[in-house]
Amino acid sequence: MRLRNLIILTVIVPLFVILVVFSLVAIKSLEDNVRSKLQTEVEIITRTLSSSLSYAITPDSNTPLEEALQSAFSFHRIYGAYVFDTDGRDIYGLGLGKDIFSREEIQQVIERDDLYSNYRQHDGWNYYSALTPLRSQDGTVYGVLQVNRLNTGIENYTGFISIVAVLVFVIGAAGIVFSIWWGFRRHIERPLNRLLHVMLLVEDGDRSQRATEDGPTEYRRLASGLNGMLDAMAEKDHEIEDRQRREIELEKRLRKSKKLAELGVLAAGVAHEIGAPLTVINGQAQRLARRDVIGDDERARLGRIRGEVERIVEIVRQLMELGRQHNVEKGEQALDQLIMSASELVEEELEPRNIRLDIELPSPTPNLLANGQQIVQVLTNLLRNAAQAPDVNRIRVRAQQQEHELVLWVEDDGPGIPDSHHQKVFDPFFTTKPVGQGSGLGLSMVHRIINDHGGTIGVFDSALGGAGFEITLPLSETASA
Repeated sequence: MRLRNLIILTVIVPLFVILVVFSLVAIKSLEDNVRSKLQTEVEIITRTLSSSLSYAITPDSNTPLEEALQSAFSFHRIYGAYVFDTDGRDIYGLGLGKDIFSREEIQQVIERDDLYSNYRQHDGWNYYSALTPLRSQDGTVYGVLQVNRLNTGIENYTGFISIVAVLVFVIGAAGIVFSIWWGFRRHIERPLNRLLHVMLLVEDGDRSQRATEDGPTEYRRLASGLNGMLDAMAEKDHEIEDRQRREIELEKRLRKSKKLAELGVLAAGVAHEIGAPLTVINGQAQRLARRDVIGDDERARLGRIRGEVERIVEIVRQLMELGRQHNVEKGEQALDQLIMSASELVEEELEPRNIRLDIELPSPTPNLLANGQQIVQVLTNLLRNAAQAPDVNRIRVRAQQQEHELVLWVEDDGPGIPDSHHQKVFDPFFTTKPVGQGSGLGLSMVHRIINDHGGTIGVFDSALGGAGFEITLPLSETASA
């Protein structure tokens, strides 16, 4: 059952029933009180007249019966007074209602020897009439007095008043019920329906819905509480999503660390197995190059052999560095000094191509708890990769402090990195450079260093049009943990 109907049935209807019963009882009490007053007045008047008429009706009385009877009309609303003999015949009378009582009824009053009164209707008029015996001083009954009072005024309208009162009450009750129904619908049901609509939308998955805070104070508080609950749920959802994202990132980092560790073990074995042969090859090529019997072309070929051997040795060393566990020795490092050191190391590659380097740092410049040499190596690799990309005219380095972390961006306006390569750029040996111009270990080394510092690194499409790298580093050991 709806709340509106429940309130009407359990509160309004019982209240109206009580009021109807109370009103009917009050009207009935008023009617009885009016009738009782009428009866009492008529009986008092009748007894008073009977005392004066008792002398006038005796045979030896000198008081005219007409004069004594006319005194009855001095009372309020007395419209008839008659004197009957003991046989019920009319002796004398004035006014209305002479034939209200029959002779038998008059004789019964004499037999009972007591006052008798009742409501009677005669000739379309309503009367309240009383009969009482008339006695002489010795107690002899000589006749009967009849007094008629006409029901006028409120006595005739008590029933009509009752009907009108009930009708007015019913109409008023209907108006009150309608007002309650309309007020309930407008001020209670509609706000509840709006709240229910928001809840249903949230249940369907639309967590962005919020209730409108209007209407009565209670509903504004209820809507505010619902919105607060939804905001708290949204905040918790963001926290869960952030935690899941961090867990996924951590899982990726663990997988990559495991891959690098396995690669390091493999590189150590490879280095052990091919180290001696590479040393022999390098030594023999060096000896052959010293002989005078070979020409310049052969000597150049031997020099290329030695260069490739050294390249192989360097790749094996980098692989061993990637897979090795590192204990980073950290210290307070000024960010601007680290960036300046890295820019100086790549200055020779930027100037020939007229590449502009823009550095945007917050003021004051924050300090990092890091290994300065390794951070410079990270910045140098990123700046060198940007400088070696085709059609690059501008490189931008930005930094921003966010709570307990430092976010660093390195961007360029070159061709960028395809979206399909974003998940591969930090894999060992992945490179887009031609064969022989890159080992594909530079970004892997960058990833390892940032990981050792408890930070993260990711690639994105820069607003400058090229590639961008975002580095997040903790500013303290607590944030790193």
